[in-house]
Amino acid sequence: MSKITQIPMSGVDLSWLRMDTPENPMMISSVLIFDAAIAIADLKRVLNERFLKFRRFRQRVVEKSSKAYWQDDPLFNLDNHVHRRALPGSADKTELQALVSDLNSSVMDFRRPLWQIDYVDNYQGGCALIVRIHHCIADGISLVRVLLSLTDPTPQPYIPKPRPTRPEKAVLKPLSRWMHKAVSSAQVAGQQASILFQSLRSEPGYALRLAGTAGDIALDLLNLGLMPFDPKTGLRRPLCGRKQVAWTEALNLNDVKHCAKAMGGTINDTLLCAATGAIRRHLLESNEAIPDCGIRVAVPFNLRPLNQPISVLGNQFGLMLVSLPIEIDGPKARFQQIQNTMNELKRSYQAQVTYSLLDLFGRGPGMLERRALAMLSNKASAVLTNVPGPREAVYLAGSKLRQPMFWVPQSGSIGIGMSIFSYAGSVHFGITVDQGIQACPNAIMDYFHDSFYELAKTAGIELEPPAKLLAADVKTKPPRRERRQSA
Repeated sequence: MSKITQIPMSGVDLSWLRMDTPENPMMISSVLIFDAAIAIADLKRVLNERFLKFRRFRQRVVEKSSKAYWQDDPLFNLDNHVHRRALPGSADKTELQALVSDLNSSVMDFRRPLWQIDYVDNYQGGCALIVRIHHCIADGISLVRVLLSLTDPTPQPYIPKPRPTRPEKAVLKPLSRWMHKAVSSAQVAGQQASILFQSLRSEPGYALRLAGTAGDIALDLLNLGLMPFDPKTGLRRPLCGRKQVAWTEALNLNDVKHCAKAMGGTINDTLLCAATGAIRRHLLESNEAIPDCGIRVAVPFNLRPLNQPISVLGNQFGLMLVSLPIEIDGPKARFQQIQNTMNELKRSYQAQVTYSLLDLFGRGPGMLERRALAMLSNKASAVLTNVPGPREAVYLAGSKLRQPMFWVPQSGSIGIGMSIFSYAGSVHFGITVDQGIQACPNAIMDYFHDSFYELAKTAGIELEPPAKLLAADVKTKPPRRERRQSA
């Protein structure tokens, strides 16, 4: 009987595994809506050829004492991970959102590899895929790229030429493997030292710049630790673990670009401003006092080069805590404040600092990580992601992808996740909210649109909101509650 190989989990990946709680399962989720039905046999063929080439999707998590390992699942079967479902009732968007909400509220079977795909039949003349993958496998940006690697730029799938098989390398014995790692590490250390000394000789000011960078990193670490908790609002209530998801009609990407140019900023500044306006509107409609200091959102920042092919999965990103000026009424002043904040963060090392902290926490005792996580999660009220997707439409097994949505999980005491994803000339906005937070997800979707059109009008651009939004405006907005008097 062959010995089962176990691969130690990295410190960062272990951190995300430990963050899993009943209130916040650490699942990255996605809804992919297609124009036409996809045969289950074709879907499984694509998964076998492109998805399962990543060994991690065939491996389960095994925990021993305070450590975790990746281990090949001896009973792996694709049918355990791909399920076929039909929506009840009218099988419309409301029913699909209810199904996604239910799945996002449930945990996976840790006896098997931590991913699941649910195929939804007969949705709006086509089909939908609901994909859930645990965060310990990889970060959201990497998994988005993995899922998009299942698609083709045309309805005709690309069939790669078969490569000649190579004989597998003999498995190294433990002592040989240790010696190989030691030699490799020594070589890397020698290369880095050579680069350092060469830089010191050729650039007299290099040492000062290096010291300055170290000082900046230390300062960012200190600022992160001293940063006060986010203010108490209705966005921060005790969580119950039941999720509600919603997504809205897409914005035209060209409209967003024109607005950003007219305001003298970036697309990211524009979308963050729209999200800020949506949160402000929600608090006003809920008759809540707006905190004078605004709120913060945790924004994932990719540390993996986008032009680098993903051959190995794992988490390579940091988090930036971004202040959203919800206390500012005017969209122009709100935009300028966000622009200033983002320019400052681009010059900081906050993402690298948080990545290093997650790696450190994953290597230490679980109790230390839980306390540190509780402290960090109290410094933000929501998670917000903004991921650029393909510029042109893509196809899976010949079926055109009409609308993609992705959500990353929330950790600790955070119960709101907002997702912005650009695809084929459109910008898609979605949200997931814990039911313990008194917020209507569909209403916040409408507020996002309203906030963007208000900003565009301020920029001197006249845009006509989609007719569907105007018709749904009255239906989705919750009734106003009486304003609470702040102490």
